[in-house]
Amino acid sequence: MTQGKVYDLVVLGAGPGGYVSAIRAAQSGLKAAIIEKEKVGGVCLNRGCIPSKALIKNAEIVSVIKKASEFGITYDHLKIDYSVAVKRSQEAVSRLTQGVEFLLKKHKVDLIMGRGIIRTPQSLTVESKTDQKEIQAQNIIIATGSRARSLPGIEIDGQLVMSSTEALLLTRLPENLLIVGGGAVGVEFAYIFSSYGVKVTLIEVESSLLPREDAEIGQTLGKAFSKQKIEVKTGCQLGALKEENGKVLAQLLSKDKEETKVFERVLVATGRTPNSENIGLDQIGVKTQKGFIQVGPFMQTSISNVYAIGDVAGKALLAHTAMAEGITAVEKILGKDPPPFDYLSIPNCVYCQPQVASMGYTEKSAVEKGYQVKIGMFPYRANGKAVAIGETDGFVKLVTDAETEELLGAHLIGIDASEHISEMVLARRLEATAGEIARTVHPHPTLSEAIMEASEDVFGKAIHIWKGN
Repeated sequence: MTQGKVYDLVVLGAGPGGYVSAIRAAQSGLKAAIIEKEKVGGVCLNRGCIPSKALIKNAEIVSVIKKASEFGITYDHLKIDYSVAVKRSQEAVSRLTQGVEFLLKKHKVDLIMGRGIIRTPQSLTVESKTDQKEIQAQNIIIATGSRARSLPGIEIDGQLVMSSTEALLLTRLPENLLIVGGGAVGVEFAYIFSSYGVKVTLIEVESSLLPREDAEIGQTLGKAFSKQKIEVKTGCQLGALKEENGKVLAQLLSKDKEETKVFERVLVATGRTPNSENIGLDQIGVKTQKGFIQVGPFMQTSISNVYAIGDVAGKALLAHTAMAEGITAVEKILGKDPPPFDYLSIPNCVYCQPQVASMGYTEKSAVEKGYQVKIGMFPYRANGKAVAIGETDGFVKLVTDAETEELLGAHLIGIDASEHISEMVLARRLEATAGEIARTVHPHPTLSEAIMEASEDVFGKAIHIWKGN
């Protein structure tokens, strides 16, 4: 074993949270290193956020072409090649991966390739194919991420039964596809494949799609998917799977019905499992719960100089959450006394069409917390910009405190919703009230006017909708 350097901070994992932590540490004068056993960028950049959003852009273009006649545009001999979409998505991955490696180099962060194992709270070993070295660390941030979770008794073979990893690289589209799980990953892939003509069946064990969102969001998305010819079965779970003649016989179990259908492929999209095994947590006494590392409000684990961020900490499995958690952890290491991490101000975005974006409390959770709530809603069908561009599905819904007008939550479904949720996050951070948002002049015609009018609707004064008899 060779003896390595001594660092102020060593980050285990070079995903979004990991590389952001290392760069921020270096910007602040700390000597930092990052250990990665596969590729810089983690799941998000290589097998998640970036390639999937590139594919979604292709799907959006295909969807627009399909309704081109509404805009007076017709065509002959249209050719749509999905393999080109996959190639473009991988080019985006390559470009961004190289960009992250460039940034690490320029900030003088040592990138150490290999499998990192924590030996003590101040030391790690890194195992590579040719060497094993020990490095010393004053502080450690664990950012090892997560992987796709399989269902009990269901084997993901990467061929007939896929996870999102294999689905991103699928160049020959099946005639039909079963997607198990109506969360963010499931609905995004349903949109992508359906846009390209695949007959998609999407099952979700809960009563609506996106069950963690406000109830009306899932209901509205279900209706939109029905118009897109996506077969949605809620309150439905997967029973047995059986291979027969190169296809999959899937048993679908609902409350009052059991059926077996044949699919060319099955995509399992039922959540994530933390990558917390075999990295030395037991050896140094880091506490976990169901595999997720337990952390405090500044991302510290049960060992004061060891931190955990991102998916492996299990608070909110989102890339931007991991990035923000990483910055909080570094600020704590620097002694800057950061504020406790506020998960209610973290936006959640789903990039199917219509898009979904939310932050804060749902109406139900706000009531359960004891708030007296007032709701403001505004539909995109009454928004001038939405009508002009032909994208009228969805709404803006604001959940506010009836007494203080405080913004408790915001829930958007519609075109470009992910680009508008940041206004709501900023409003919450600055403690803006519904009245202040309503009095903020929004340019016309824009989709963002729907936020202003939803704020006005909290007081029953939205201009462009009528709720009377």
